[in-house]
Amino acid sequence: MPAAIEDRPTAQAGKTPLVVRLLVLATFVVILNETLMINAIPRLMESLHVTEQAAQWVSTAFMLTMAAVIPVTGWFLQRVTTRQGYTIAMGVFLAGTALSAVAPTFSVLLAGRIIQAAGTAVMMPLLMTTLMTVVPEQDRGKVMGNVTLAISVAPALGPAISGLILQLGSWRLLFVAVIPIAGAVTYFGLRQLDNIGEPQVSTLDWASAAMATLGFGGLVYGLSLFGEGESNLGPSIGIVIAGAATIASFVLRQLKLQRTGAPLMDLRTLTHRTFALSLALMCVAFLAMMGSMILLPLYLQNLRGLTPLQTGLLLMPGGLAMGLLGPTVGRLYDRLGSRPLILPGSIGIVLSLAGFTQVSMSMPYWQVLALHALLMVSLAATFTLIFTLGMGALPPNMYPHGSSILGTLQQVAAAVGTALVVTVMSARSSSLVAEGAAASAAQLSGMKLAFVVATVLAVVTIVVAAMLPSKTNASGEVMAH
Repeated sequence: MPAAIEDRPTAQAGKTPLVVRLLVLATFVVILNETLMINAIPRLMESLHVTEQAAQWVSTAFMLTMAAVIPVTGWFLQRVTTRQGYTIAMGVFLAGTALSAVAPTFSVLLAGRIIQAAGTAVMMPLLMTTLMTVVPEQDRGKVMGNVTLAISVAPALGPAISGLILQLGSWRLLFVAVIPIAGAVTYFGLRQLDNIGEPQVSTLDWASAAMATLGFGGLVYGLSLFGEGESNLGPSIGIVIAGAATIASFVLRQLKLQRTGAPLMDLRTLTHRTFALSLALMCVAFLAMMGSMILLPLYLQNLRGLTPLQTGLLLMPGGLAMGLLGPTVGRLYDRLGSRPLILPGSIGIVLSLAGFTQVSMSMPYWQVLALHALLMVSLAATFTLIFTLGMGALPPNMYPHGSSILGTLQQVAAAVGTALVVTVMSARSSSLVAEGAAASAAQLSGMKLAFVVATVLAVVTIVVAAMLPSKTNASGEVMAH
């Protein structure tokens, strides 16, 4: 190990700093809400008298807001102290949760979800930036394992937890249950939280902020329309193209600002090869995860007749395994580097998705559970390592920008994954129904094809994993071994 690292004062060595633990807990609570409403769609339709397409917006709007707000967080977190960032993020989240709990109409509920998401969008970059600043390089893997718990397990557990809560009563309980937990996390966080680093005064380039919001928000919105039938295909493609064109203008403006001033999102982070590769791997892995999270509940509820609660309980072991394994993977990374872990993780993702291409009306439930657990465990290995490697490859002044880019592309990947599997499944089942096939057989065939597409895409993760270094050192330079 380099002397510089050995000599660094590490009173916290081997332990996760309290500030990071508090931020992990807060991030878990807020990110859980991204998928908490998936099971509540039928209740919302009945209670607030809205169509299924409209009800889906409680999840779509959350993802959309995250994609639109996260690009601005890099600038925001450089301007405020850790405590100010935490107070604003949790305060906004709590306000949105309270508004959603008492919403008299669907439009008010939607507004509450958007406010919730704006608070959530700040928490993940705040956690990442703080972690990279306070945790010694040799302990980052283990600590990043705990972060994996918050970032990837929370959305995986959302549907299971909401299934349990919905057994007790109204969809409003999903928000009522969160308020005291989020309130306690905010209170204890502010009692214990110290400021990390000094705020930097910089001006916000409003044109960049507008382009990022319209570009990334438009792209995610356009992709979310793909699953709503052929009548929306023209507008969907138009919005996606407009979003992509706005993102291209945003990129050109950032490149110009890098030469003359302060860019909103510093794209020089992408010149660090390890960060760029980690980003590519994260996007494909997240795309595969979101695709399976959409397809499996549809398969288990629509075709196998399980209730939302039964579906949640069947998929819960995979989510829990992912969470429990994250810290272990992190500790192994600190000792062994990424090579012995990231390739098996990528191969596991491909094998589990390949297993799901064989779904049938009689596939044993233990097989579904085992394949889902394999997928989640493989994703835990992959996410923990790419977050640690990717962020570790950046110099400290780039951490807010790196976490902002990571968070934004995670939302875009989730939207692409969802749009892709729903579009493939719908197109395939529609064509089979038109040929005279039974609806259930057509839908099953559509799901199989969607899993085939996800499997083919996941092969990319193996290729990228093979190109990643084993470790990066404290200054962000790549170490081969």
